[in-house]
Amino acid sequence: MAYYAQAIHGHLDLLARSRPVAELIAEPGTPAPLRAQLELAQRLREFAISELALPDTRSYRRYAELPRPAAVWNVVAAPELSLALQTWCFPVMGCVGYRGYFDRAGADALAAELRERKLEVLVYGVPAYSTLGWTEWLGGDPLLSSFIGWPEDELARLIFHELAHQSAYAADDTSFNESYATAVERLGSRAWLATRPRAQEQAERADERRSQWRAFVQAQRQRLQALYESGLGDAEKRRRKAELMRRWREDYETMKRERWGGWPGYDEQVARANNASFGVQAAYDELVPAFERLFAREGGDWRRFHAEVRRLAALSKDERRATLQALSHGRGLNDRDNEPEESTRARHPHSS
Repeated sequence: MAYYAQAIHGHLDLLARSRPVAELIAEPGTPAPLRAQLELAQRLREFAISELALPDTRSYRRYAELPRPAAVWNVVAAPELSLALQTWCFPVMGCVGYRGYFDRAGADALAAELRERKLEVLVYGVPAYSTLGWTEWLGGDPLLSSFIGWPEDELARLIFHELAHQSAYAADDTSFNESYATAVERLGSRAWLATRPRAQEQAERADERRSQWRAFVQAQRQRLQALYESGLGDAEKRRRKAELMRRWREDYETMKRERWGGWPGYDEQVARANNASFGVQAAYDELVPAFERLFAREGGDWRRFHAEVRRLAALSKDERRATLQALSHGRGLNDRDNEPEESTRARHPHSS
């Protein structure tokens, strides 16, 4: 009950701090940079509705200034020799691989308990979250100071991602939900940036770096998974795991120096990397190629795409996974297998 109480109180406090975006834009005292970002957010929101067929809800019509750098802090955990995330189950949302806290102290307290159970733990700040449309009567999800100042491409991805959660949601499948929202953010941002050449040039440079990072992380995840599934004893697994992590961090330094000119954007993630971080990253990436292929097989029609995702969300988890894995391996859905795939625009960076 204490967990639910902090969640309800935290969200209501967030809503109480929010004000209508139109009011802030019209107010003379609103700082010019904030006004510009609020105006951009409204254009992105309208684009999401008119071009991406995302829900026309009350979300992102209000703005809240928060006294903290993140909206919530998530806690994720995994065993020492596994990438399988600890799960928690809730009404409506079903079972998910994280717990969120509006107060950092609450997140840290849970993290300490999980570490006592010999789990590897990650606590990370989340700039935004979706209430899945359940707070529509309260005004929906507001824009937040934790992300409003982001560059145009980053802001677009976040808004598209969170609105996607209001379009389709499977109550027992974090990977399905996050991969779908991530596919929407990537596909949607490509469409948005195609109308914004200057922003597109900057985003493409960041996209190349993020693509390299995703491949780098995925390769390490696969190496660890193979090790954990091997028949080696636990002591040998621990030894080889330590060696894999040492080499991975050395390779990161080489990639950062030779490809990115020393850009340090992933330093913290590399320093904190553990089974929990690799596990949660998989939830956002694992099924994205299948959803992108599904979008192409629906002829690039956003309404058909969302409708098909909602149909999949209504299936059992095993049925959903089998269908999406078939797509990932080039096998299609029903009689649409023979439809030509449409090419998508320049790749867009992933949001974690």
